[in-house]
Formats: sequence, C-alpha cells, structure tokens
Amino acid sequence: MLRIYTGNGKQDVRDSRRDFLQVGSLMLGSLTLPQLLRARAENSNFVKDKSVVLLYLSGGASQIETFDPKMAAPAEIRSVNGEVSTSLSGVTFGATMQKLAQRAHQMSVIRSHNHSVGAHEQAHVHVLTGGTDPSGGGKAGFGMGALYARLRGANHPGTGIPTNCLLTAPEIDGQYRKELARVRKGSRPLELGASYAPFEPGGNGSALNNMKLTLDAQRFDDRRSLMTSLDSWKRRVDGLRQVQGVDRFNQQAVDLLTGGAVDAIDLTRGDPAVLAKYNTSEMRIGFKQFRPSMLGHKMLMARRLCEAGAGFVTVHSAGWDMHADSNNPGMQQGMAMLGTTMDHAVSAFLDDVSARGLSEKILLVITGDFGRTPRVNKKGGRDHWAKLGTLAFAGGGLNMGQVIGQSDRQAAQPMTSPYTTAHLMGTIMQTLFDVGEMRLVSGIPPQIRRLVEESVSIPELMP
Repeated sequence: MLRIYTGNGKQDVRDSRRDFLQVGSLMLGSLTLPQLLRARAENSNFVKDKSVVLLYLSGGASQIETFDPKMAAPAEIRSVNGEVSTSLSGVTFGATMQKLAQRAHQMSVIRSHNHSVGAHEQAHVHVLTGGTDPSGGGKAGFGMGALYARLRGANHPGTGIPTNCLLTAPEIDGQYRKELARVRKGSRPLELGASYAPFEPGGNGSALNNMKLTLDAQRFDDRRSLMTSLDSWKRRVDGLRQVQGVDRFNQQAVDLLTGGAVDAIDLTRGDPAVLAKYNTSEMRIGFKQFRPSMLGHKMLMARRLCEAGAGFVTVHSAGWDMHADSNNPGMQQGMAMLGTTMDHAVSAFLDDVSARGLSEKILLVITGDFGRTPRVNKKGGRDHWAKLGTLAFAGGGLNMGQVIGQSDRQAAQPMTSPYTTAHLMGTIMQTLFDVGEMRLVSGIPPQIRRLVEESVSIPELMP
C-alpha cells in the first residue's frame, strides 16, 4: 500500500513533528523522499556495469570447515565433518560444501586472509567498512555499500532502484538479533550522509505487503491517480512545513513505484521453478528458537536487485559463532544447519547467474567477522580467531578457478603473504569502478577519491 508512515509508527502526519514520507515500508535507509531523489552521482562515466553481492556470515565462519579442511592435521584441528573433493585438482572443501565443491572452478578461495580485530561488534564494523574503521569502534569509516552509493548515486538513474541494499530476515533467536544489529551498524554511511544508507526491504517481514497500492490494479498505470494521492498527502503536511520540495519529486516517486523496485523484491513475480531451486525454507536455523532459513530467497532477491540496477547488495546470514556454549551450537550441529544451507543457496545463485549470462557482471564475495580457532574446544566448538579467516569470490569478470595463498599446517595463520580487509575493499572497489576514469571526474571529495584510487586489490584475482 502507498502509505504515509511516521517516525513513531502512527499513520496520521498531524501527530508528530518527526513525520516523513516513506513509500510503503521501503525504508530506503530512513530517507525522506526528497533526500532519496536528490541523491545523484557526480558523473557515472567511471562506474562499471557490475554489481557486488556480499554474503556476510556473521558470527565468524570457520575457515577449516568451509574451504580449508586440513585433513592431514591432528583430529582436534582438522575439519570435524571431513572433506569433499572439488572440481579443482587436488583441492578439497569442508564436507558440508558438497554442491560448491562441484562449482569450485567458478570460485577463487583465499586461504591467507586475516585481520586483527577479534571481537564480534568491532569485527563486523571493521570488515563491513572495508577497514575504513580500523578498530571497528563505530565512530569512523562507512559501509562499503554506502561508499559505492556515494560515488554511484543513491538510486540508479534509469530504474530508481537503490544502489546500496541490505537483505536481512526477521530474527526470533536473541543471539541472531544481536548479529543483525551488528551488520546494520557496520553498513552505516556515517559521515557520507543518510542518503547513502542501505535500503533494507523486508527487514520487518512486511515490505512487500506495504508496497501494494491502495489503487485498484486497473488504475495502477494511471499516474495521474498516483499524483492525486501524493497531492493529498502534501496538503496534509503543508502546515507542518516538515517536508520541503516534494512537488518536484512526486513524478519521480511514481517512477520508482512503477519501475523495477517492486518486481525485484517480490519473488512471486518470477519463474516458480527458479524460486524452487533457491528454496531453503525447509531448513531451520537458530539455537534456542528456530525459523525457516530464508537465505535462498535472499540470494535470489540479491540477483534480481543487481539486474534492476543495485550495485552493492549485502546478504546477512546469522549464526556462525559456533562456540558450543549456552548461546551457540558446536561445529557439527552448526555446519549441518548453516553450512548445508549456504552450500545450497550459493550454488543456486551461481547456477542462476551463469544461466542468465551475468557471471561477468555480478561478483559474489563470501566472508564474515573472522575465522575460528584451529583447535576444537572441549565442547566441540571453535572460538574467535582473527589471524585467519574465510574469504571467497565468484564471478564479476575476475580470475576464477584457483586457491590464492596458503595457511600453515594448522590453519592458524597465513603461510604466504596475507590478504587483509584493505585488499577486500580494494578488490571490490576496483571491480565496481574504473579508477583511471575516476581521476578525470570533478566533485568527488578528496578523501573518498584517495580511498578508491589508492586501494590495493588481490592481484591474482584481477584480470
């Protein structure tokens, strides 16, 4: 429904001086409509026709049980669920990565990734800001998606789609809700400005319902009717003088509603067979409270958002903090639950992207807070370990089908030159932007320009 929401959840704009217009529950980073539509890129010539999907495994996925199983190590170190051969000669993954193992030639796995931040909240911020907040304290830097939106513009000029998106699911397990809050914190734009905050469709489970128009379907294409609805809203807020300049952007708001936003996030508007391939809802996730996994649906939505013009989509997968304690599962249970889910959802994503001819245009990045301790603890879990972590890539026109870097015998630290969060940031930004063209563009703040132009990528990945 085209609704007017207020800051306190009421729907009468006269009730609060903090009222603002939102289109359904498309929060769009809590933007007012004028802020949303004023956000522009200075020049888009340096923007490549590529997108990034960042699958963030919050809690910190084990490097051993995912992509570096170390089966020659002692029992207390090697993968608790064994290994599986991959499509790359001599390379194995953890045993729950059965489907991804068959697609390893479409991926590049980094086995020498690390950083120095070992606490959850700080690590979320450090990684999601691409290291622009070195300590992860939350008072510096900005989310990588927000940086992309600042350079690209908050909305795609052709489709109106927000260029920075965050895909989450309503969490019922308290531990998972903490992780969701951390991901949101790490994705904030901070000094870049609220216009570049991520669009989070469905964060409260109601986005699609709230996007249904009050107009009859037969009148949906009648823009004059939509304008009438917006004019009515404007008359109600004129007295408050809380929103300025709305008239100029009414038509653009209609364009957003009638454009690709609804199609991209409404999964019922696609091929049911494709949705079925992604489906993970029969898999339940949680620890004290459980819900169906929506990871497959989020990966499908990410692909659709990229096709519609979103350049940076973060997908949140919670629960990877596998300590085997009072709040978290151990490695066996956790990987059977989350590892299997990720394996299915990401494999469906890779197949779908390939079938649609988008492998060169969409880069998938898989990472998390940090890795896990080499040694399994007495309860069957692994604890926090920033000295070596999980990092993998697929697509985006980068060099695939390789293992980059080596860890030591215990998967405790890099044995070759480490690749840090700064390398992750550089690889992503150089995939999305033509740095040479950027140097010719005026109007970009110097600190942002330097951040991208001086970024260092993972050289083995770059074409």
